[in-house]
Parts: sequence; structure tokens; C-alpha cells
Amino acid sequence: MREFTWHDGDRTIRFGRGAVAGARDLLGDDYALLTTPRAEGDAPGVVAGARSVHHVGPGLVDELSAALLGEVEDAPVLAALGGGRVIDVAKAVAGGRGGRPRVAAIPTTLSAAEMTRIHRLPAGVDGAVRVRPAIVVNDPALCASQPEDHLAASAANSLGHAVEAPLTDQASPVPSLAAEQAVALTLGAYAGDVVDGDALALAALLSGYAIDANHYGLHHVLSQTLVRVGGVGHGPANAAMLPHTIGALEGRGDVPPEARDLARDLARRAGAERLRDLGVERPALERAADAAAAREADLARTPPAASRREVLALYEAAW
Repeated sequence: MREFTWHDGDRTIRFGRGAVAGARDLLGDDYALLTTPRAEGDAPGVVAGARSVHHVGPGLVDELSAALLGEVEDAPVLAALGGGRVIDVAKAVAGGRGGRPRVAAIPTTLSAAEMTRIHRLPAGVDGAVRVRPAIVVNDPALCASQPEDHLAASAANSLGHAVEAPLTDQASPVPSLAAEQAVALTLGAYAGDVVDGDALALAALLSGYAIDANHYGLHHVLSQTLVRVGGVGHGPANAAMLPHTIGALEGRGDVPPEARDLARDLARRAGAERLRDLGVERPALERAADAAAAREADLARTPPAASRREVLALYEAAW
């Protein structure tokens, strides 16, 4: 797949196999790094060049970022090497400092967090703002590097971005076209005997661009709420919910006809065909429905806004 460098306003996006080898050209000589022990080995040159390295553990972005605010050095660039949680924590740390330093993101999953300003703010920090990375280095060898089941769950998250973005009340033509291409790339990635990681990485980048511009609605509200209320991982939550939320979205606008079958296949590959198989107990569905229904403004972005009854029915269908 063709590599490229995309100058999009105030940010630079570099895509292609081997792109991580030149990441320091974009990061500069003075940056702090957030990462995980697993991701460190994926880009040793990036790790070696950092002024300081900080590990991001499991947990919630608002709590993790609040804890790191006082630890991370105030370098000109704060780089994130890892999945969506690591990148969102970097954005939140910068947001807790009023939007500085500049954030750079090197993704190791298909979360597309590197393309958005969508993230939680650090807990207890007044005046925090949302931040979009100014530097993105998407190397498919890293971005699509997860084991097959985790990769499928991450691809379901990316597909959810692509299906939902054109249906919001903020949708505009160019991001919606990018979303359509992301669906086509994901379909193509799973069409053969070998999964095409390069296609998945580009699909994630484009779907993230779309969701950043058009925002999200029903599907992501339900999936995000499961993570916080049901204790499910972000990728598996998306994989379990998407075959069902696609059905609800089909009644709200045009959804590619192949998307639901693809979503079912990704849920199967991810081992996330049922929420109960992911450890979600039946009583948690009521709590999740309450929490999701309370996000009225987010649900209203895919009109008509889903009621609590519809939300609970979707959770029950996925359970």
C-alpha cells in the first residue's frame, strides 16, 4: 500500500510501512514518551531518543492522566506509543496543561485515537481542554500488530467509526467519503485467506478522521458505557455491540449492506459474540442502560435519539 505524508492544517500525518523508523524526524530532539512495556519493544529508537519514559498502566483515562500530570516532564512534545488508552492519556495530560505540549501519536492498535480530539479529561483538573495530536506516525507493522482476536476487536471499533460517522447530525461530505472508504478497506482486508494489516491500518486512520470531524452517536455511546459500567475492554465491547447497533443505525440512514455481516464476522473472530461471554452479568445491563440514556446530547447526534428502552433492548440482544 502506498505510503504518504498528509499535512492537514496544524497536524502532520505520516503513513506507511517503516514510517516508525523516521518518527524522530517529526518528534524532534526533545520529547517525553508515554508507552507500555509491550509497545516499548515495537519502536526502540523512539524509546531511546526520549527525554523520559513513563508507563501507562490499566485503568480509566481520566484517572490515569490526572496521576501522570505531576510526573511527566514539560517537554515541547509529548509522544504516545501504544493503543488508544495510551494515546488518550497523552491527550488528556496535554489537555490538563491547557493544550500544551504538542502531542505526537504512534498507534499500535486500530483505535484511531491518534486522529481525534475525543478523549476524557483528567479527573479534578479545572480548565482542561481537549487535544488532537499534531503529529501522527501510522506504521501498519505496528498499528495492525495485535494477535488475530485482538486485531478483530480493534477492527470492529474502527468499523464502528466508519459506519456511524456519516449518520450524525454533524456529518459533512469529505469525512463521510473517508468513512465509506474505510468500510471498503476493512471489507477487503478480511476478504482473503490472510488478513491485510496495511488495509486495516489505513481504514483506522480514515475512520478516525471521519469520527473526529463528524463525531459519534448511538453505537459509541453504548460501547463506551459498557467499558465504564460493565468492565469490558474497549475493543471487545465494540465487537459485541456492533452487529446489533448497525441494525439500529440502518433505520437512521444509509449503512453499507455488507457491514452487518462483516461486524458479525469480526465479533466471531474476536471471541465477542455475546456480552455474557465477556463477563458481563445480566444486572449490569440495567445500569449500563441508565448511564447510556443519560448521555442525551451524544445519543441525539444520530437522530432520532435512542430512548432508554431502545438502549436496553440493544444491550439485551447483545447479551
